[in-house]
Amino acid sequence: MHKAACIIAARASQVGLRARNSRNSPVSLNKEQVQRIATLARLKLADEEAAETVQKLSRIVAFVDQLSQANTDNVTPMAHPLNASQRLRADVVTELDDRDHVQENAAAVQDGLYLVPKVIE
Repeated sequence: MHKAACIIAARASQVGLRARNSRNSPVSLNKEQVQRIATLARLKLADEEAAETVQKLSRIVAFVDQLSQANTDNVTPMAHPLNASQRLRADVVTELDDRDHVQENAAAVQDGLYLVPKVIE
């Protein structure tokens, strides 16, 4: 059920389905919205699961709305929370060009390319 709820929530954001929200009223989705999202996500949602899914998705949408209200104006984007840099290896060739040796086992080769039978007309 958790995987389905995540898929439905992701699909809801893709199609722009947003719950009604004001500062004093909680965010909530209704059963019809959840069924529509499930259909768009190509998920079969049983009626017994619908009520529980509505509650779970409403909590997810409410949390996302709460996060979107955070002031991030003076926050510098970062790739890593510990200000760490990735150690990179030197960009040097480590393998020899053995193409001719490897292609010795091929059924048909022309100009260094493998020739295969035509499968689409």
